[in-house]
Amino acid sequence: MRCVITGGGTGGHLAIARALQEALVARGHEAIFIGSMSGQDRMWFAEHSGFSHVYFLETTGVVNRRGWGRVAALWRVLKALLKARKILGRHRVDAVISVGGFSAAPAALAALSRLTPLFIHEQNAVTGRLNRLLKPFAKRFFSSYDPASPIRDYPVSEAIFKGARLRQKVERVIFLGGSQGAAFINDLALAVAPTLAARGIGLIHQCGERDYERVRSAYDALGIDAELYGFTKELPALLERSDLAVSRAGASTLWELCAAGIPALYIPYPHAAADHQYHNAQFLVAQDLGWCERQGEGVEALLLSLLDEPLEERSRALMELCRPEGAQRMIKVIEGVL
Repeated sequence: MRCVITGGGTGGHLAIARALQEALVARGHEAIFIGSMSGQDRMWFAEHSGFSHVYFLETTGVVNRRGWGRVAALWRVLKALLKARKILGRHRVDAVISVGGFSAAPAALAALSRLTPLFIHEQNAVTGRLNRLLKPFAKRFFSSYDPASPIRDYPVSEAIFKGARLRQKVERVIFLGGSQGAAFINDLALAVAPTLAARGIGLIHQCGERDYERVRSAYDALGIDAELYGFTKELPALLERSDLAVSRAGASTLWELCAAGIPALYIPYPHAAADHQYHNAQFLVAQDLGWCERQGEGVEALLLSLLDEPLEERSRALMELCRPEGAQRMIKVIEGVL
């Protein structure tokens, strides 16, 4: 079976693409990637990706543009769609798997135009606009939040599960601002760093490349030796050493933390489309498996109060919520349909 995986733009979409690529190859299939020149697609998959072929087309987001900007974005999607059609034909692709994001539009639409079976994975609790549009035409629609989904397990990389362990107390906190970093979470980490250091609690911080120098200088001024990263592909190893997370609530990060068994304080990105990060986090909060707080003055006090929180029961329940081989089970469903 020869499959195209398409989508991206942000690390959340690309983490799913990587997990599905690993599952396809493990089951003896070929995986091809079609993404965008914009966003982080090239950073993830331009080299050493595991895909047999990778393509990056000229596309940008459409829904966040107005007037002529939207017209220009739609024109780029149309041109990329024609290129995607040629790619599907050249490789005699059997199926296209969309993981969402603006990068997914050309290849997903090309699949429909060529009558190539289309499969969709929706990562968030609130379905994105492109996926809502394409869902009626998809052979299968996968979602961890939808009871009607044939597979509820999130396609997390198996490397995360290998480092999963039962957390009992807070010995190290990891701060995750998403693939672009988050100024609010960066400032929160700096604010609580002296308290963590005084209590002998380690600190891992992924701050985003754009804010790296400012945050590094701030830690140096505090005299704190934080483990700081701008962008890293070594997240599984960092999660393995962490006990409590402070994070945005993008779906892939949320489910990776579940798979690792790490309880988390989620601080949703306030401008996320349809407030989907808040709804992602509420899925866990409703089960008493995590905490969620909007950006504001009360976050620091809440975080400090969690340092003495018992973690074992939540950690165990999180690992039970997200089982290994979710990506493999998705591929098995696709095999059955084809």
